[in-house]
Amino acid sequence: MRAIKTILGALVLLIVAAVALQTVASESGEVVVLGYTDVSGDLHETRLWIVDHQGQAWLRSGQAQSGWATRLGGEAEVVVTRDGQARAYRAVAAPEMATLINDLMLKKYGWREQVISAMFGSREGSLPLRLEPMVDPADASH
Repeated sequence: MRAIKTILGALVLLIVAAVALQTVASESGEVVVLGYTDVSGDLHETRLWIVDHQGQAWLRSGQAQSGWATRLGGEAEVVVTRDGQARAYRAVAAPEMATLINDLMLKKYGWREQVISAMFGSREGSLPLRLEPMVDPADASH
């Protein structure tokens, strides 16, 4: 009986350690908040990593079938809060950019990216989203 308790205790500690490691890895570095409304009108928010490439910001879904990426579809209007400032964008799926965006994420987030990839699988099925700034009609007239 004592051996079972020891094994169960060790398993609980391993699970707690894995959750803590995943949380530290995913929430450190630059994290933005993606806000969007799905087709049924429900508001969603998710926290994501972001990279910049040639003057444009990019997000990435670890897998193309992830919940938030599926709800967005291939293109959607979103709000991204970065450095405390919210801006409206059109998020456009760009699967042809997966290798480059994955490399940029690895370069920027380093060990964090490696931990998350080890825990949740490779980034082969990832879906990069290019953030195209939405023009505010008030700004367009100036």
